Amino acid sequence: MTFVVRKVRPALDEATIESVIQRWSKNPMLKPRLAKVVINIGVGESGERLQKAVQVLRELTGQEPSIRRAKRTVKGFGIRKGEPIAAVVTLRGQKAMEFLQKALEAVNWRVKASSFDDYGNVSFGIAEHISLPGVKYDPNIGVFGMDVAVKIERPGYRVMRRRRARSKIPRRHRVNKLDAMVYFIKELGAQVVTYG
Repeated sequence: MTFVVRKVRPALDEATIESVIQRWSKNPMLKPRLAKVVINIGVGESGERLQKAVQVLRELTGQEPSIRRAKRTVKGFGIRKGEPIAAVVTLRGQKAMEFLQKALEAVNWRVKASSFDDYGNVSFGIAEHISLPGVKYDPNIGVFGMDVAVKIERPGYRVMRRRRARSKIPRRHRVNKLDAMVYFIKELGAQVVTYG
C-alpha cells in the first residue's frame, strides 16, 4: 500500500497580504466584514433523524432552525419532491462571529484556498459536530456532519438590499477571492492553504 504525501503550503505570500491591508487602511469602506454564517445539516430523509438534526442545530446556535424541502424527486436516494430533508440556521452579528470561531477551531484553523469563490464567499465542512469545542457526544442524538457557508461583504452593500432606491454594487466594490482570503488570515487568524 502506498501513501501519497501532499505538502500543505500557504496560499498567499506576505507581500500580497500587506498590499491588500494597505489598500484597506487608505479607504475604510474597502475593509470587508462578516455578513452572515449559514449552517446546514442535510439528512436526506424526514422523520426522527431530521428532528435530531434540528435539535443539534438548536443547541449549537441558540436559534430555531428552518426546515428545507427537496426540490425534486430522486428515486436513487429515496427522496420525494417536497419532503423535508435538511435543517438550516442563519447567524448574523456577534453570534455569527462566535460560531465561526468554533467552526474554525473544529477544522484546526485551516481552510483550503479552493473553498473561496470569486464573490467573497467561503464554504467548508465539519465531519462531526462533536469536534466543535464544548460539545459532548450524546448517544441518543448521534453524530451529524454540517456545512458552514460564510458571506463576507464590504460597507455599502445595503444599497442592493434596501427597499427604496435599490441599486447594484459596482464590480470595483465587490469582495473578491483575494480580499476574502486576507480577511480570514488577518481578522480571524485562520490559515488559507493549498495542497500540492
